[in-house]
Amino acid sequence: MTDSRHLKIIVVNSLVAPQGADRSTQAQAERARALRIGLLEEGYNILAALPPDADLEQQISKLQPDVIIVDEQSDAALRNVVDATANARRPIVCFTEDNDRKKMHAAIEAGVSAYVVAGLSVERVKAVLDVAIARFEVDQKLRDELNETKLKLAERKVIERAKGLLMERHHCSEDEAYRKLRRLAMDKNLKLSEIAQRMLDFADLLI
Repeated sequence: MTDSRHLKIIVVNSLVAPQGADRSTQAQAERARALRIGLLEEGYNILAALPPDADLEQQISKLQPDVIIVDEQSDAALRNVVDATANARRPIVCFTEDNDRKKMHAAIEAGVSAYVVAGLSVERVKAVLDVAIARFEVDQKLRDELNETKLKLAERKVIERAKGLLMERHHCSEDEAYRKLRRLAMDKNLKLSEIAQRMLDFADLLI
């Protein structure tokens, strides 16, 4: 696992409180500023600090961060980050003052690796990032294994359909149909599932 201090980080939070903002908004902006300064002072590599309404997908694609820290009270900000990483998943760490358990579960289910309530401090960030990255790696491994299982199941179904087609048209046994498929795959230098899919596609054209 990579040392979190060597990670490339994007921070998503309020950059500057707008003029005339209420105390809550000013406090959030100051909290966000303190986090960024603290991370830099601790030696973290912050690629960018972005407001929640930025084009996050474009910026993430351009900067290629290792991890994203979300420090924002807005549910929309967290959703934006999750949506922006849907096609290129990365560890997401959310610091918040909202201890709503439903929101916490929703965030974890959406792909947030760590959801830290009422505990933002630079001293804790390294431990939080290390845990978040470890969890992300475990989740990613499980996700890859699940995708591989689904792919194998889909390939098996295609092969079974192609075997059935051969059995029907050539009045042969299941073993004979399988041998025909395997021989065709070897002759064409293709996977068994690929030759099976080609056969089904060709059969569909003849219907």
